[in-house]
Amino acid sequence: MPFVKVSKNKAYFKRYQVKYRRRREGKTDYRARKRLITQDKNKYNSPKYRLVVRITNKRIITQIAYAEIDGDKILCSAYSDELKRYGLKAGFKNYAAAYATGLLVGRRLLNKLGLDGDYEGNTEIDGTVVKTEANGRTYYVAEVADEKRPFRAFLDVGLRTTSTGNRVFGALKGATDAGLDIPHSEKRFPGYDRDAKSYDADVHKERIFGEHIANHMKELEEDDPEMFQKHFAHYVKAGLGPDDIEEMYTAVHEAIRADPTAAPKKAFTPDLKYKNKAKRSLQQRKARVAQKKAHHAKLAQA
Repeated sequence: MPFVKVSKNKAYFKRYQVKYRRRREGKTDYRARKRLITQDKNKYNSPKYRLVVRITNKRIITQIAYAEIDGDKILCSAYSDELKRYGLKAGFKNYAAAYATGLLVGRRLLNKLGLDGDYEGNTEIDGTVVKTEANGRTYYVAEVADEKRPFRAFLDVGLRTTSTGNRVFGALKGATDAGLDIPHSEKRFPGYDRDAKSYDADVHKERIFGEHIANHMKELEEDDPEMFQKHFAHYVKAGLGPDDIEEMYTAVHEAIRADPTAAPKKAFTPDLKYKNKAKRSLQQRKARVAQKKAHHAKLAQA
């Protein structure tokens, strides 16, 4: 097909339809959102829960949300910078941190709903996809309890490209290992070979425990020590070496399972140091005008 110049003339702009504001801002994929929040009519007012994963420049955000007519409601949330409480010293937005954040939001939600005893999740982390059949349905948990079914949610990635090995799937794996029932397969996990249609769970396990970070640290330290000091400055400052990474993440996972509850909010006391100045009275304003006049008269005489 020959090259044709795109002509954006008057007819083009007359017929142009502006997209929704949040789509223009790169915040909401409305096509995906419509399908994520649409609920069966025979379920009436039952919420349809979503595991929302968002990755910023500094942290990973995970939320369990559901939609209402006046907007989304957040049932539970966890941020990767909370992992400092659990022993993570550096690296708050890599794949291993995404997994730990997903594990945190999953355990926190189940603790809040009183389901943490019935659904402990996958305590032996091996990278495999866990699922079971019960009552003619597939549940993505190891075992379904007698009285209470597992908490089901659906992954919401926003506008992020769902490429194989993306960090949003690390958060998904963490949440499912925590005990949440989230439909998924291994096709987007690290270790899946699309050509061979095979999945190596050990590759995924290495990512979960940060072995790819440790390997990169070793290579960079040998090849370019100066770049190593710059690139892994936070790790060096925290006294972390390549051999400490796996042990650190193992301890983080254990600490999350021991106490997933959110830290209590600190009492806020406003600093009045930068309080707005009080307005001048009429007498003060007149005195200031007289002072300025006297100053300018003095300058004119000089």
